[in-house]
Amino acid sequence: MSQQPPDRSTASPPARPDASMSLLTNVMDHSLDDGYAEASARRKADGSAGLPRTLKSKLGLAACLVLAALVVTLGAAEARVSAPVLAKERQELIDRIDDETTAADTLESQVDKLRDDVGRRQRKALEKHGGDQGEPVALLAGATPVEGPGVKLVVDDAKNTDQGGGGPRETSGFADTGRVRDRDLQRVVNGLWQSGAEAIAINGQRLTALSAIRAAGDAILVDNRPLVPPYTVLAVGNGKRLGTAFQDSADGRYLQALKDTFDIRTSMSAQQKVSLPVAPSLIVRTAEPYKAADTGSGAADTGKGTS
Repeated sequence: MSQQPPDRSTASPPARPDASMSLLTNVMDHSLDDGYAEASARRKADGSAGLPRTLKSKLGLAACLVLAALVVTLGAAEARVSAPVLAKERQELIDRIDDETTAADTLESQVDKLRDDVGRRQRKALEKHGGDQGEPVALLAGATPVEGPGVKLVVDDAKNTDQGGGGPRETSGFADTGRVRDRDLQRVVNGLWQSGAEAIAINGQRLTALSAIRAAGDAILVDNRPLVPPYTVLAVGNGKRLGTAFQDSADGRYLQALKDTFDIRTSMSAQQKVSLPVAPSLIVRTAEPYKAADTGSGAADTGKGTS
């Protein structure tokens, strides 16, 4: 009975894990270029590798080390010597800054005092030389504080200021959101004046006949002073009559439309006593009749005024 010859075949060796990274393996195995390796081997064979062996080479190496140590020592010594000088100069700069800041604060205080003194003198001159119209002119100019019955109108942004849509501001250039804009306050103030208000203030800022309400980004400026919501408008006048007249006016209906469309929050109430301060700055302008020069030609006086 014949026997099968034994199977002498052997299994192939397992593949290396890094078989697919032959380039990276070659770089790792031959990290030193062949030329550098040959030069290193040649230096070892000649005996020139490693530390210098001759006396001249050793003296040169020692001189280099001494020079390097000397440079480091001199640098450290110079830094140590200059440190107090730098600290002194820094302290002198700090002292100068403190002195200049104190001087600026003193000048600012003097400017405020002079501005208040000028304002008082202007008010006195307005009361003294205003004649029969002195009191109403002083009232319109904000030269005197005002106290009496009136209304309190509070205007505030909507809780959700990202609302949009049409409405009374659809072509105004402002975003149709629930934020109160400068033109809204302008219409409110104009409506109160038209309804019979004698004096008006917004967030304690007294308005005059020359006051300006403008916008600077999202901020509202009254006479270049920024205001923040809510905007509290106080107006002196016959409280009930003033409130009714304003609500029935076009500006009152405009404010109601803002409330209905953009959820701007408003509230209005009659007050038994309202106190308004004087205006922070007083602008006094005068006018006199123009008199034509006597040229002998019989030119008539034009009667034009100057301001």
